[in-house]
Amino acid sequence: MSLDVSPDLLAKAQRGPVDDAEFIACIRESLPYAWNLVTELIARLQTEGGEFADNLTPPPDEQARGQLLRMLASDAMRTSIERHFGVALAFQNCHRLAVFPQQGTPAHEAFVTAREQILNQSPELRDC
Repeated sequence: MSLDVSPDLLAKAQRGPVDDAEFIACIRESLPYAWNLVTELIARLQTEGGEFADNLTPPPDEQARGQLLRMLASDAMRTSIERHFGVALAFQNCHRLAVFPQQGTPAHEAFVTAREQILNQSPELRDC
């Protein structure tokens, strides 16, 4: 299961749309490692500036890795987080998450190319 959905939130979704704030709260509570990584990268981008902030450190364990993969594999979660923070997320391998101020910048466009994905490979990351 990707998220720990409360009975109240599930009932609301069964009746109709769920607002971003409720969905974001569910993501934050269900996937704390992934949420903290995103917010740390956003804070780093805001303080240090630059074209983007990225993570090069593998998750500490399989549970954390799973959280990150679940968050970024879901279009609904990913786009909600991007809207919430006003950023663009990009992902390579099992842990290289990057936060950009927006989509379409030269740095973002370069990061999401096949070339960059291939250059970011290593034998250590084969089964990450």
